[in-house]
Amino acid sequence: MIFRNGFFLFLRMALQKPIGFFDSGYGGLTVLKEVQKVMPEYDYVYLGDNARAPYGTRSFEVVYEYTWNGVQELFEKGCDLVVLACNTASAKALRKIQQEQLVHYPEKRVLGVIRPSAEKIGAFSSTNEIVVLGTEGTITSNTYIEEFARFSPQLKVHQYACPLWVPLIESKEYKTAAGIQFIKKDVVEIMEAFPNIDVLLLGCTHYPLLQDYISSLLPKGVKVISQGEIVAQSLQDYLKRHQWIDKKISKNHTSLYYTTEESSIFEDHASAIIGVTLKATHIKIKHHGTY
Repeated sequence: MIFRNGFFLFLRMALQKPIGFFDSGYGGLTVLKEVQKVMPEYDYVYLGDNARAPYGTRSFEVVYEYTWNGVQELFEKGCDLVVLACNTASAKALRKIQQEQLVHYPEKRVLGVIRPSAEKIGAFSSTNEIVVLGTEGTITSNTYIEEFARFSPQLKVHQYACPLWVPLIESKEYKTAAGIQFIKKDVVEIMEAFPNIDVLLLGCTHYPLLQDYISSLLPKGVKVISQGEIVAQSLQDYLKRHQWIDKKISKNHTSLYYTTEESSIFEDHASAIIGVTLKATHIKIKHHGTY
């Protein structure tokens, strides 16, 4: 009986085809949380490369290498669909992965978080002038500029790098008096530099943790938009349009969490972010190499 139960557990795990979520740290949990609300029946695997975070100041080559190896790790865990729930990874690695690597994995797909935002944000602006906040890596890549030019050409898009916000969030320093003052200084500078905007797009999946505070500092009529709900709706639409991959994804209401950091540290931070207690497993991401 023990053998039989063990065999069926092994068989079930072998048949699991979850949706993978990859991020450099904790921020992607804000996206996964919204996706779980919209599609609770699906299985999910989250991988946070917390030990090597943040990615925002790293070179294109390093971000690509780290991201691609993380994606391959999720492929090995049965994920035929992987979402890069990280703006820096989406900006610096997604296109190369799609164009150069997925030819070797024709049955798999890798999606990012920037294009869904570019497709939807135009509807939120009346002045047709917005500002995208992001890490240094995301902003210098100009990926948002390119995507908005394609999908919302009517918008005048400004960019503003907030390189210290991710470290403040990951260390929980954003809740201290010094952290609050630092964030306020950035928001004041943004509004002084771009007085005609009516939308602030949080172009980093960590930033929704600051959304309420940022909103409290803004003039009436200026909206703060995070990506979670947009990406969730976009992913749901994607699966409706691509039934061949939707049919492969397992639907047992399960979520697994992996981190390259100490699991107890991840659990403490992650539980605070998504509002539920969770268990994580520590792993080392293998260097799979590239073709």
